[in-house]
Amino acid sequence: MSAHCQLTGAEPGFGKTISHSHRRTSRRFDPNIQRKRYWLASEGRHIRLTLSVKGIRTVDVIGIEAAVARIRARGGKV
Repeated sequence: MSAHCQLTGAEPGFGKTISHSHRRTSRRFDPNIQRKRYWLASEGRHIRLTLSVKGIRTVDVIGIEAAVARIRARGGKV
């Protein structure tokens, strides 16, 4: 599963881990990605979305129909 939110577009950030001796090594900061299943009443089927936790909270506020419309407007497949 790629670390990419379908709704918000959140993706990994990159940076450095700094040890006690101050050596720097590359690392990756992944968003909190979850797979969530929603009932899409307009199409009469369930859909499974890959969302960040911020994206899940956004769906709770705006509703699944509006969220799917935003995903499709961004060019995503649902």
